Amino acid sequence: MKVGIIGGGGRVGSCAAFALQCGATADEIVVVDANADAAVGEALDLMHGASVAADQRITAGTYDDLKDADIVVITAGLRRKPDESRLELINRNVKLFVEILDNLKKAGLPDRSIILVVSNPVDILTRLAVEHTGRCPDRTIGLGTLLDTMRFCSLIAEEVKVAPTQVRAMILGEHGDTMVPVWSSASIAGLPLTQWPGLTPVKQNQLFERTKTSGADVIRLKGGAGWAVGLAVRQVVAAIAFNRRRVLPVSSRQNGTFGIRGTCLSVPTVIDRRGVVARIDLELWPKERTALATSARALDETYAKVSV
Repeated sequence: MKVGIIGGGGRVGSCAAFALQCGATADEIVVVDANADAAVGEALDLMHGASVAADQRITAGTYDDLKDADIVVITAGLRRKPDESRLELINRNVKLFVEILDNLKKAGLPDRSIILVVSNPVDILTRLAVEHTGRCPDRTIGLGTLLDTMRFCSLIAEEVKVAPTQVRAMILGEHGDTMVPVWSSASIAGLPLTQWPGLTPVKQNQLFERTKTSGADVIRLKGGAGWAVGLAVRQVVAAIAFNRRRVLPVSSRQNGTFGIRGTCLSVPTVIDRRGVVARIDLELWPKERTALATSARALDETYAKVSV
């Protein structure tokens, strides 16, 4: 499995590469960056640890080196400012993203390859990738609300003092201001989370608000997310590389799930070697379905403003 990381010389790209190395998730990792020296430096640093991490080939490269890649992870982009919503990034990041897509096309990226969009605003850029390239929508995936979901579960575990790996709860919709917490199916070790002692509706709302602002908090404190998003990337890449059929809240173009069509946003999605193989339209509380519809409308309105 060959994985290319565009923007691999930056914070998110390098953290993703490190996570893939530590998880032995790919046979080959190619680091591509507009700053060629940064790409070479990151690849060299990672390669130095190969003897105690995994038997992988790690190199710096160009778009031409991605023509036989199985997965291309796009992390390149301008960072969000602390007081800036992800959707406000649209006018600053679209031009750069289109250039990346055109460079991949020129390099001859095969149709079988899967594109994983990490750059923000991720739902908008995922839809742009689908429509600009004309590739199969099921092989273009956005990281979506997977990172939000990880944050949500970790914050819940911290609040109720249980092991984080036993918390199961999802954030769906937009990776941004209209994200939707799915309390209806949330659980701890299979037990309903909404019935957990002390986890009142007020506490639930506080936990969700902390989740929603976590990205801005990390930007304010250290300049941007890195380690957690790297682990989120690894979850998606591993599901593809090892053909695991994992259910993940990732962004893809919807074709009727929850009544949503055309929009790219996160729903429970089955991922394997082929990319997206199913989108799960499960029963939600009415207010959760309404919130998802609101999220889709907000994204549609923003996408209508995209100028390529």
